[in-house]
Amino acid sequence: MYKKIRRVLVGRPLKNEALNDQKMGVLWGLPILSSDAISSVAYAGQEVLMVLIPVIGLGAYRQMSFISVSIICLLMLLMLSYRQIIDSYPNGGGAFVVAKENLGIHAGVTAGAALAVDYILTVAVSISSGVEQFTTAFKEFKPYSVLIACALVVLLMIGNLRGIRESSRIFGIPAYLFIFGIVIMIVWGIINIKRGYVPPPPKNMPAVVEPLSIILILRAFSNGCTALTGVEAVSNAVPNFKNPSKKYAKRVLFLLSMIILILFGGSSVLANLYKVNPQGNAMLVLIAEEIFGHGFMFYYITATTFIILVMAANTAYSGFPMLISLMAKEGYAPRQLSMRGDRLSYDNGIILLSIVASILMIIFKAKVTSLLGLYAIGVFISFTLAQTGMFVKWKNSQEKGWKYKAVINGIGAVVTAIVVVIIAFTKFEEGAWLVVILIPVLIFMVFKVKKHYNAVMRQLRLKPEEIAEFDINKAVYTNRVIVPIESINRSSLRALRYARTISENVVAFSVAIDDESAKKIKEKYDALNIDIPLITKYSPFRRVVDPLLKFIESAEYDYQNGDMITVILPQFAVKKWWHKILHNNTRYYIERELLKHKHIVVSVMPLQLRDDDFVLNNPKYD
Repeated sequence: MYKKIRRVLVGRPLKNEALNDQKMGVLWGLPILSSDAISSVAYAGQEVLMVLIPVIGLGAYRQMSFISVSIICLLMLLMLSYRQIIDSYPNGGGAFVVAKENLGIHAGVTAGAALAVDYILTVAVSISSGVEQFTTAFKEFKPYSVLIACALVVLLMIGNLRGIRESSRIFGIPAYLFIFGIVIMIVWGIINIKRGYVPPPPKNMPAVVEPLSIILILRAFSNGCTALTGVEAVSNAVPNFKNPSKKYAKRVLFLLSMIILILFGGSSVLANLYKVNPQGNAMLVLIAEEIFGHGFMFYYITATTFIILVMAANTAYSGFPMLISLMAKEGYAPRQLSMRGDRLSYDNGIILLSIVASILMIIFKAKVTSLLGLYAIGVFISFTLAQTGMFVKWKNSQEKGWKYKAVINGIGAVVTAIVVVIIAFTKFEEGAWLVVILIPVLIFMVFKVKKHYNAVMRQLRLKPEEIAEFDINKAVYTNRVIVPIESINRSSLRALRYARTISENVVAFSVAIDDESAKKIKEKYDALNIDIPLITKYSPFRRVVDPLLKFIESAEYDYQNGDMITVILPQFAVKKWWHKILHNNTRYYIERELLKHKHIVVSVMPLQLRDDDFVLNNPKYD
């Protein structure tokens, strides 16, 4: 049943050779990898105003213009910096690889952990913001915000599990529709003003409460910096592009920067012209209402804004699995995260991202303002480490043109480091403290994972002389077989028959919880008339594994001198998943405990049972 549902939702498995067909060009790579940055247009300006309006009233719009210009300048600087990263590190990994190779493994892991946190928050913030835009237009759905948000995460997860190519088709078109709609709104909004339209005065606009302060400007700036999240996604996902991958990736990065410049700058201009008050509502939807009324374009802007904000999370679905797979391949994350699934996407990374993001939205009730306190600090830490790493690279290599490149990355490192301090300081009480604590915890966990993998490798590794001197006949194990049986049935008899084929030294072992059950199984076993002895042990505390282990470790078994104990566990396999709930499944517990002992081999002897209806209607089983 599960396999059938998976095939319908995800599709048929693809061969390894199909990987090249799954890669993207500029047309579909642009919307997939830029949807996060593009979508931030919907909330970055709004969050700037929400900080300024309660304090300085109408003066907020003028200050927003200056903040928008500074953010756009920072965007251009990052674009130039990340073009150099794409050229130098075309195998992906972005900040993790750059920092690891130039600043050391601690810096690399820090960048990877910070970026992983940012990707998770990208999903939570983007979807929460999309739901907020939707519930602004349709207020009756506001009580169901969290449920809608989690349902959208599931849809995104399924779309990405279908593979890079299909997800780019599914999620690419909404990005283009959003860009088209916002450009029309910017142009039409400016034309309206030029024709003499006078917008109504903003509602509920407070008077100046206190004078403008540097702290207030910094808080507003840190909120606006969310417009820059997603810029790094292109450098992380260079391997997802068709050849020449570097050329396509740089082209996408350039187009992404130009689109943000137009959309973010244009929406800031509209906010100044129409002076809507976004307190408790979505700024873009309010501006669209002023410009288009409740006509087609109002609903078009509302719909595409909602969709692009949801689709923005798809940038994280492209970047996070790629980043975490690279870390996993080097032993800094669980190995399962480096494996491609049926559709050649990193399924485990996609599922992990979906689960953690959903948990965050449930905890913070899908409120954008609450989540933004956690947002952006992670990505700016990775920005800083990436730029610093590139500066060190140019300084050490001193290749042709290195001074020009070092200046770009050096300025980028200083500016983004300042932004990290600003975000951490201004948003500390809003939740940034959680990220400041979470990143070191993640770093600690990452190094624990690496330590474990190193310890496993050292224990399993064979030296060249050990391979050359290996003699399979040098130490032959004496194999003793135990078959634990709960009752005399087809499954246990099949296991006994198999046990005899691998050793002459076989015993059946039964644990009795009372005298009556011990007597019953002994009578049935004696009736079999076989030469395999039955050992019965009484367990007053109704435990199964302890008596078995005591029997194995008794004087009868000399495993320290070469005896190996093979325990064959009879197991019947039921047809339907819910049938498993109806049986005690003791086998899993026994197997887990026995595998803790290096001299014990555990083997499962399955017996596949037929469907219930077939058995009950077949006279053969009467």
